[in-house]
Amino acid sequence: MFYRFMTGAAAVALSTSAAMADYSLTVLHTNDFHARFEPISKYDSGCSEDSNAEGKCFGGSARLITAVADARARSNNSILVDGGDQFQGTLFYTYYKGQAAAEMMNKLGYDGMTVGNHEFDDGPEVLRGFMDAVDFPVLMSNADVSGEELLAGKLAKSTVIERGGEKIGLIGLTPEDTDELASPGPNVTFSDPVAAVQGEVDKLTEMGVNKIIVLSHSGYGVDQHVAANTTGVDVIVGGHDNTYLSNTSDRAKGPYPTMVGNTAIVQAYAYGKFLGELNVTFNDAGEIIEATGEPIIMDASVEEDAGTKARIAELAGPLEEIRQRVVASAADAIEGDRSVCRVQECAMGNLVADAMLDRVADQGVTIAIANSGGLRASIDAGEVTMGEVLTVLPFQNTLSTFEVSGQTVIDALENGVSQVEEVKGRFPQVAGLKFTWDSSKPANEGRVAEVMVMKDGAWAPIDPAATYILVSNNYVRGGGDGYKMFRSAANAYDYGPDLADVTAEYMAKNAPYTPYTDGRISMK
Repeated sequence: MFYRFMTGAAAVALSTSAAMADYSLTVLHTNDFHARFEPISKYDSGCSEDSNAEGKCFGGSARLITAVADARARSNNSILVDGGDQFQGTLFYTYYKGQAAAEMMNKLGYDGMTVGNHEFDDGPEVLRGFMDAVDFPVLMSNADVSGEELLAGKLAKSTVIERGGEKIGLIGLTPEDTDELASPGPNVTFSDPVAAVQGEVDKLTEMGVNKIIVLSHSGYGVDQHVAANTTGVDVIVGGHDNTYLSNTSDRAKGPYPTMVGNTAIVQAYAYGKFLGELNVTFNDAGEIIEATGEPIIMDASVEEDAGTKARIAELAGPLEEIRQRVVASAADAIEGDRSVCRVQECAMGNLVADAMLDRVADQGVTIAIANSGGLRASIDAGEVTMGEVLTVLPFQNTLSTFEVSGQTVIDALENGVSQVEEVKGRFPQVAGLKFTWDSSKPANEGRVAEVMVMKDGAWAPIDPAATYILVSNNYVRGGGDGYKMFRSAANAYDYGPDLADVTAEYMAKNAPYTPYTDGRISMK
């Protein structure tokens, strides 16, 4: 069998000596929507109705309704699937939990989704409520839920749907470290994605299914690894790391689709800013012989569905008083994009870490460490509303104070810089200390080269044997994002004020707040 790869907007075509089959399928997909039911700005945060009317906004459920309907009309066979993380990110989730997502996904007519790590943010109970409300299967192959009564017998590893007389297998995949990223509880255990996917592929193949799509909330790198180390996977619809794939943009991380062997990998950034549209043609053996497509930008050229827009406005009613309250002002835009904050010092990280430390400094706290994964958006210059702050800090985390040794602080920073290459949320934003790290060294093998803390009004090297009082959020203190060294901290108090409130009050106290970086994190 001979395969030919083409480049450019035509994406990828594969030719074989066999006659081309006439079964084609359009895979429409979203990922990492994060409760962005309303349109968003170019900063992925809230966008006013005035700006929307001026054509400056993107996304929103009302545009997705139109775009999905148009895409279905272009195709003889289509499915709509999601790569996880519908939950968390705006007041809609804070107020409605998974119910607004269930309503909108049912209206859009999804055929399946995988569990993202944020689907576990409020434990199995909220996930189960969402699953009971949706009209499509929610999947997760690489976890054992048999010990969790809310999910056992309900959360399947894979499923089979039919379209145009053909059977299509769907397999779910979630991050292997979800127990560190969210709150699945003690009764759910996660496992290696390759073995889990191959196991389900084998089961589906035995059932006679030869068109298999993995819905993977695992990141672009893991998706490529899974594709390279499994057989029988035709398409991987990705999520988790907000990867933008495209054949036309120089900002893309790779081509759309990215081919690994005969597997087509796609992802469509995040927040409903794009609708992925992959057109695949299968031969009689269920092999892809052509894969083309491009994410569709959900800009002002996509008309908003009036009924959906009205329903979103209705759902937003109870949120307005909270969201529209102006709490501060910013002298300039505050950079909070994950592509920056998860690899280096960023202005939003400094703001949040400074705010945390300022709130508890009178308790003898001298160091603040915040996980960049908790920072979910940037903030525009000008008036700052509570809704904007909650978009940045949506998790309802509370301040935690605790005592650890200097060595534990060093260990925590090592963990923080251990997955920079993967742009993971454990990257630390700090206050009350500064550190230098060496990217040339292997992870967890002495990347942190120097740590300085304030002592008697001057910077001094941290003392590994000394005791320091830290502030973080309750998620990190509980071991989230790999910070397990904090679980056994002394004199821990995890029930401080909400981090969003603390940040809003700090900005108000320093209004207009001027964002800045000062070199507190440097790289050799």
